[in-house]
Order: sequence, then C-alpha cells, then structure tokens
Amino acid sequence: MSHILAIDQGTTSSRAIIFNAAMQIVATAQEEFPQHFPQSGWVEHDPSDLWATTAGTARAAIEKAGLGANDIAAIGITNQRETTIVWDRVTGQPIHNAIVWQDRRTSDYCRALREAGHDKMITARTGLLADPYFSGTKLKWLLDHVDGARNKARRGELLFGTVDSFLIWKLTGGAAHVTDATNAARTLLYDIHKGRWSKTICDLFDIPMEMLPEVKDCAADFGMTRADLFGRPIPILGVAGDQQAATVGQACFAPGMMKSTYGTGCFALLNTGDKAVTSNNRLLTTIAYQFDGKPTYALEGSIFIAGAVVQWLRDGLKIIREASETQPLAEKADPSQNVVMVPAFVGLGAPYWNAECRGAVFGLTRNSGPAEFAKAALESVGYQTRDLLEAMQADWAATGTQPTLRVDGGMSASDWSMQFLADIIGAKVDCPAVRETTALGAAWLAGQRAGIYPDQAGFSANWALERTFEPQMDEATRAAKYQAWKRAVAATVSF
Repeated sequence: MSHILAIDQGTTSSRAIIFNAAMQIVATAQEEFPQHFPQSGWVEHDPSDLWATTAGTARAAIEKAGLGANDIAAIGITNQRETTIVWDRVTGQPIHNAIVWQDRRTSDYCRALREAGHDKMITARTGLLADPYFSGTKLKWLLDHVDGARNKARRGELLFGTVDSFLIWKLTGGAAHVTDATNAARTLLYDIHKGRWSKTICDLFDIPMEMLPEVKDCAADFGMTRADLFGRPIPILGVAGDQQAATVGQACFAPGMMKSTYGTGCFALLNTGDKAVTSNNRLLTTIAYQFDGKPTYALEGSIFIAGAVVQWLRDGLKIIREASETQPLAEKADPSQNVVMVPAFVGLGAPYWNAECRGAVFGLTRNSGPAEFAKAALESVGYQTRDLLEAMQADWAATGTQPTLRVDGGMSASDWSMQFLADIIGAKVDCPAVRETTALGAAWLAGQRAGIYPDQAGFSANWALERTFEPQMDEATRAAKYQAWKRAVAATVSF
C-alpha cells in the first residue's frame, strides 16, 4: 500500500492521478464533461457528471497503473472551489444543477448586500467580498428558487456542500458530510478567524446551519470509500480546494512564497503565515492550509478567465482545434499590431471585482486575424497576473522585494505565455518539474497523513525546478503595453 490516488475534480474535467511512494506520477486518467449556460452569465454543471467522471477516472487510473485497491494507501481530493451543490439527505439526489464558481446570477443580491452595508461585516469574518463568486449567495439562490427547498432545508432534509463534500458523500455512501478548512473558507459562510461557520451570516442569508458540513483540517480522516467502488474501502485522508492544493504542491510553506495556477481561471496565492492580512487592494484573505487546527493564511487574487480564453478560441470562435495550436498561432501575429483582449466573459475578478462588465477587444485593424486574437488571448493572462501581483505587493509590506513566482497549471506548459508573463511582470517565473502541482498537493496531504510521505521540510526539499523564465522585454515596451491594458480595462468597465 505504497501508492496514493489523487482526485482532481476541475471546472471542465475530472482527473485521477496515481502517485508512487516517491511522489512520482505512474498513471493518469482524465475526462471532460459538459458545461451548461442557461442564461448569460450563468454557468452550471450536472452533479451526476461530476460524480461519474470522478469515479470513472479513479478506476481507470488504478487500472492503467496495473494496481489494485490493496495497493492504494489513501485518497487525496482537490476540487474546483465555490461551486455549490444541494442534495437530499436520504436519497443523495441533487435538487438542482451545481451552480459553478463562475456563475454571476446573484449579482443583484450581492449589490443589495453592499448597499445595505453588510459587506464590511462579511469581509471582516470571511476575508471575502460580497460577490457572486462565492458559495453562500448561490446556496441562498437555490433555497429561494427551487420549489420547496427552503422548507425541506429547515426540516433537515437537505445538505449543502462544495464539490469536495459532494464527492466524499458519494464515495462514502452517505456516511460522511464533511469538508476541509480551505473549501469552507470560500463559501462566504465561514469565519476564518474563529474557525467555525458564522451564525450571523447564515441568519442574514436565511441558511439553516444544519445543512452545512463538518469542517476538518486538510490532512484528516474524511471517511472510508464504499467497498464496492474499488474492491475494498480506502481511506480519504487529504482534502484541499484546488488553489490551496497547488500552494501545498508548490511547497509554498514559508510566508512570502507565492504561486500562480493557470487553469480555467488563474489564481495567485501569497503565504502570509499565521497572520490574516487584510487587503487594501480588493484581494481576498483566505486559508492556505490548516494542520492540527491551526490555519495558515494567504492573500489571493482570482482571475476568472485564463485557460478558458483558449477554450473560447477553440469552441466559440473556432479558430483553433486544439489548445496547443494557440502558441504557434500567436508567434505568427503581426508585431506592428497591438490588439488587447479583456476576457471579462463573466465579469472581472481581482482587483476590479466587477460582475457586470463583459469581454471586449481593442486595437483591431483590417489585417487583424486569428494570429492576433491568439496573441491577445495569451497576453491577457499575463496582464491580469500583473494586476494581481501589484495588488499583492502593495498589501504585503513584510518584504521589500518581489518574490519569484512559481507557476503551474495547463497554461504553464506554454513557453510563449510564460515568457510573456516574465516580461510583463519584470520578474523571474519558475516552472516546477512536476506541473501537476494541484494533484501533487492533494496526494501529499493524504500520503503524509498515511505515513508514507515526508513532512513539510522533507517535501520542500524534494521540490524541483524545471525551468526559469527571465524577463527580456525592455522597460519602455513593458510600460507601454501595460498602460494599453489598463486603458482597455477602464473602457471595458465603463461600457
């Protein structure tokens, strides 16, 4: 029993990765699932798709590795955060599609919260903003709009969970209704300072607290899987939201260390240690990880659209067939054109937090084509990352230097994108040898709890660098391009 099964349930696909005792990948299985867009700004998943692809890829990865259930010491889970599911306590059936973190349907309610002055209280307790991004207002929407839901919830018949909770419920056959501190910290319902659900906020949203899962450390006993799923019960010993799992996987255990993950969105986390730093630049204060009941905090900046802009080139504009085509296409772009794309398809995240604005493209000429669109799409991710880093530097005054950025996620495999990122931020960008840092973080949490992986110091010592990107752009060009981006954002927000 020297292997760990890491479940990585993401926004567009579910993956399962088997790690051996040396924390090396021995098998991977992945499956995409449909996205549902009932209205403009609304994004949903069918919970049955999340479960089916998770269970299917987990079995497939074990089979690909040539292993059996007896070879798996434990399971670690990492998941898309904030996505909200409500299900029946007895039947396990969801009452509605999952409302995805990108969904903006509660914008009006969040505006009403701000206008009523509740936002300061919410931020003080949760470290978050009164924004549709988070789970709390999505849960309220479900209780308000699904027939009979609120009465059922009051009778204790319904359960709420983020994706980790729902998967653990399914994996354990309904034996465990639990979550970890990092996922709880993203719900808008959890007091990150007191380490418990906030009755004040639950009362404000009219959410029965009986619906909420038990909150545990990131490395803890989350229950045993049903014997019929894999052939024998397997303990679930590690859970963290995807960005926190990536922070762990990048071994960002010291205050001042920073990572940025490029998946569907982009999320940068800066470890602030045992101090919950309050942002003056509209960043989020959150829990990076929690061990032995003691949270380590982080500043986080969230970009809603990163890799999703490449999916839009593929599925919306249909100018590419595979994501890998974006880089060679961008390399062909006319250098005399400065096309700027603001991919605010579901609004803008940090540091703007504008839920109403939508995407825009500036600087088009008669000769602009697929190559220029591809270049602008990739550059938009670099620009948004610089927005986050500048806000973090302003909030994090403990050091006078900009830390090296550790990157991971699908877009980190694009040398063109990472070189532009280094150029536009004017700092080094480090890519790890293991790019699957989110899954690695989840695996380490479970493996360390199971006693087969090293402690934090040992894990940090094993972190390996694959490549560093050094900035090559001159300062005048960097400044001009970033100012063009800032003008484009201002125009987008004011449209």
